[in-house]
Amino acid sequence: MENSSKEDYKIQSFDLETQKLLKTALKDPGSVDLEKVSNVIVDQSLKDQVFSREAGRICYTIVQAEVKQTNGNVFRRNLLNRLQQEFKAREETRKRSTEEWVCLVCFICNIFDYLKVNNMPMMALVHPVYDCLFRLAQSDALKNEEEVDCLVLQLHRIGDQLEKMNMQLMDELFNLLRDGFLLQEDLSSMGRLLLLEILEFRAGGWTLSDTAQKYYYSEVTD
Repeated sequence: MENSSKEDYKIQSFDLETQKLLKTALKDPGSVDLEKVSNVIVDQSLKDQVFSREAGRICYTIVQAEVKQTNGNVFRRNLLNRLQQEFKAREETRKRSTEEWVCLVCFICNIFDYLKVNNMPMMALVHPVYDCLFRLAQSDALKNEEEVDCLVLQLHRIGDQLEKMNMQLMDELFNLLRDGFLLQEDLSSMGRLLLLEILEFRAGGWTLSDTAQKYYYSEVTD
C-alpha cells in the first residue's frame, strides 16, 4: 500500500460515498460489493482520460489485497467481464464519442500493463489490446490527432511487452503505421510527426536516442 496517497488523490473526483467505497476496497476488499467497485472504476475510466491512464494501479492494488485477504479473484473476474462487454461495443462507442473510445483504449492498455499473472501479462488481454491498436491504425483513425496520440501513447507504454507476447501482430501493426505515414495524404502535420516518432521508437528497440528525443519533443512543444 505504498501508493495509498496516490490512490487517494486519483479518487478525489468521485462523490464522498464512492470515495469511501473505493478506499475500503483498496484495504479490505472482502467487506464491499466488488462488482459495484469494478463498475464504478470502469464507468469513471470511460469519461475521465486522466483516471483511465492510472486506474490500472488502483485495480492492481485491489486484486493484490483480495488475494492476500481471501485468495479470491472476484474483483478481477468482474473487471474482466465488464471490460469484455465494453470491448464488444467498442465500434459503437467510437461512433458515439471519440473521447470515450480513447478512454476505453487507455483503460484496457492500462489494465494490461498492471494486472499480471505470475509476472506475465494476461494472455486474455493480448488480442483485445492488439484489436484496439489495429483500429487506431486504420486510415480514418489516423486522420484524427486524438486517436493517433492515444495510439502512440499506448505503444510507448506497453509496445515492448506486447511485442514479446506476439511479434507477428506487432509487425503487422507497424506495417499499417508505415503505410499510413508514407501513403496517406490527409494526415495532419502533428499526426505525421507522431507516427514518424513511434516508427523510430520501435526501430531503436523501444527507445529513442537523445537526439531524436530532443527533435521530436521540441517539435511537439513548439
